[in-house]
Amino acid sequence: MTNGTAKFTKTDEDLNKTKGELDTAKKDLKQTKDTLELTTAEKEKAIRRSRHPTCKGDRTDHEADLDHRTAGCRPAGVATLQGHWVYPEQILAFGKQIKEAQDALEVATEEKKILSHKLTTLQVKYDALTKEDYHGPPLPASLTGKVLVTDPKWEFVVLDVGQDQGVLTYGELLVNRNGKLVAKLRVFSVQKDRAIANVIPGWKLGEVMEGDRVIAAYPAS
Repeated sequence: MTNGTAKFTKTDEDLNKTKGELDTAKKDLKQTKDTLELTTAEKEKAIRRSRHPTCKGDRTDHEADLDHRTAGCRPAGVATLQGHWVYPEQILAFGKQIKEAQDALEVATEEKKILSHKLTTLQVKYDALTKEDYHGPPLPASLTGKVLVTDPKWEFVVLDVGQDQGVLTYGELLVNRNGKLVAKLRVFSVQKDRAIANVIPGWKLGEVMEGDRVIAAYPAS
């Protein structure tokens, strides 16, 4: 197998794998969104029930309230809420339901955030494999960072910005020093608050140094 054929086969495998992961991520995100909507509805339902509780037993609120008014007294340990009798076990149950719904909502929200980022990353990778002259995804217009480490031999740098600042794999950055363009970078690895990028061939106008500033080459509008 020639080098060209091997490269084509590898690219084709990467493309198929990325497409499969992209489809899976889209399905997972949809499922999470559905779960988030359901959880939100359950939380709102629990809150409504706590505000308009059903009286203990099979009798209606009206019947129970009428009995208590006729008797002229309130059962021991029973509170009132918006004109309804509310038993202690009901209060505890409502509080537990609301807490469980809130916890589930927070988990679903965080999962949606993670899946959304994964979906964006996979879409970028897919575009990089299928589009000619791809310049990477737009990065935040406000993005600004600093070069922490440089490796002139292997032409890569470590930056002090990452996922939390909106950096994406394949994103392109301009390196400048004192207002002058030094090089152009393409990100190939992103962490929470760090990124590693290569110097793009043909865009090296000088040696990249520690302390150089970076900005988005193609800022999002």
